[in-house]
Amino acid sequence: MAERQPVAVRRLVAPALIVGVTALGFAAAGGTAGNAAGFFRAYLFGYTVWIGLGLGSLGVVLIQFLTGGNWGLVTRRIFEAAAATLPVMAILFLPLLFGLNTLYVWAQPNAVATDAILQHTAPYLNVPFFIVRTVFYLAIWIGLVFLLRRWSTAQDRTAESEALHRLQRFSIVAILVLALTVTFAAIDWLMSLDADWYSTMYPPMVGAGDLLLALAFGIIVVTLVAPDSPIGTTLTPRIFNDLGSLLLAFLMLWAYMSYFQYLLIWAGNLSDEIPWYLRRVEGGWLPVALVLAGLGFGVPFWFLLFRPIKRNRRTLRLVAALIVVMHLLNVYWLVIPPFEPGGPVFDWLPVAAVVGLGGLWLAVFSWELGARPLLPPNDPRLPRVLEAAREAA
Repeated sequence: MAERQPVAVRRLVAPALIVGVTALGFAAAGGTAGNAAGFFRAYLFGYTVWIGLGLGSLGVVLIQFLTGGNWGLVTRRIFEAAAATLPVMAILFLPLLFGLNTLYVWAQPNAVATDAILQHTAPYLNVPFFIVRTVFYLAIWIGLVFLLRRWSTAQDRTAESEALHRLQRFSIVAILVLALTVTFAAIDWLMSLDADWYSTMYPPMVGAGDLLLALAFGIIVVTLVAPDSPIGTTLTPRIFNDLGSLLLAFLMLWAYMSYFQYLLIWAGNLSDEIPWYLRRVEGGWLPVALVLAGLGFGVPFWFLLFRPIKRNRRTLRLVAALIVVMHLLNVYWLVIPPFEPGGPVFDWLPVAAVVGLGGLWLAVFSWELGARPLLPPNDPRLPRVLEAAREAA
């Protein structure tokens, strides 16, 4: 019988659920106490972080099926469990439907009536069509997770290689569908916060950030659970090096898209697009942008260039943790400036929303991680991984 992950991880379910419900209760109370606008902004911020982690994890697990590699096998269950949170996140989108006219200018009839640009985009950016598209995205993601979970579980019951081939064929189509739906979701949920602005680089930038967040989170989890679980016997310095190199690649991809979006807008001197950056580099937002450039890219990029740092689980975990924290700041920088043009304002609602949604997310993640063996017992790649671990010992 395949071993399960340590009981200590299962014990996170109840505390995470309690923390999540309590924090969301405080956030909702703050919203009903005369600060509904602040609640919806904070909720969108928190929701963007956690659904991005689920979507990024789904993307990473599909990538590992397509590319192979020992790193993918030993982290596969972590990313599958993270992707399995998407059905719950679909339900948690419901509160945002009550705040559309608060969050989005295009959902305010009075604003649309006086703005030619909003009138031009109204056939696409309108509340009924927005809801239909959102339901479509969420249904597609739930369907992808359902098929992934179904066929991955089926592989646990058979040693036939066809089970892996089916997952690989599924991943070819699934990753294209995921990329397309995430692109439009980023346009609808985030880019339309600035309804008079658009960028073709923005949706891929958001998607790359989700992949980066997911991989960094997966590295943190695998380094924490490995010492007391069966997966620890498979983790070698070479696998940590592979994970660190992939993290560096995702970091460079995200930074490339972020920088070249800025460069193209600056070089073109486009009056319609420059205001988006002005709102995020003027006043109190300038220090946030500089911190993101320095700690969000510069510092982790520098450390991930060194092989000994990538091959050590503790130093790699520290770099991954820095990336996770900076991603939180990056989402905050993307979402909040349209509402606070003067700079970030200390408010406990965003903290409560992130902690609350995160508690629920982690409860589901821990439950899913405990439902199946940490190592797929019938994956044909497993003997190769175990042999490489024995040779490295």
